Amino acid sequence: MPHPAALPESELLAACELTRTRRGGPGGQHRNKVETAVVITHLPTGVSAEANERRSQAENRKVAIQRLRVHLALAIRDSVDTSQTPSDLWRHYTSRGKLAVSSTNSDFPAVLAEAMDYLAEAKFEPSAAAQWLGVSSSQLLKLLQMEPAAWTWLQENRRRLGLRTLFSRGS
Repeated sequence: MPHPAALPESELLAACELTRTRRGGPGGQHRNKVETAVVITHLPTGVSAEANERRSQAENRKVAIQRLRVHLALAIRDSVDTSQTPSDLWRHYTSRGKLAVSSTNSDFPAVLAEAMDYLAEAKFEPSAAAQWLGVSSSQLLKLLQMEPAAWTWLQENRRRLGLRTLFSRGS
């Protein structure tokens, strides 16, 4: 079964509760009069995400879905079979050891979830996970640094196991 972050939007939303609400803050009078904020909760896990910074409910819904996918990628770990090749989706975004996916890409959360699953399987050793995934360690770490919570997750798990802290780009 695919990771919830990788589900087609219709399947993901079928397992979710969507709430529309009002939120205060900047955006003019229109923002306070109309329920443009969107909160989506994935019922099986209780993971939720919200978007309220846009004046359009449709735009907030789109942003909330992407945020929910990222939150699911961060929260749910699946076991992986390292004797198998990575998913078709992962291979779609890799070529010759390079990983090319933007954090704004709708597939980013699913790719991130797969990377985190392999890292957990590799006991948070990026070199082993990267080898299984067919990318360089630096490409794998660059992916995690695109989502600060994923980078923190890796560092905290390494610290918990007594492994050295990894340095991010620019440090």
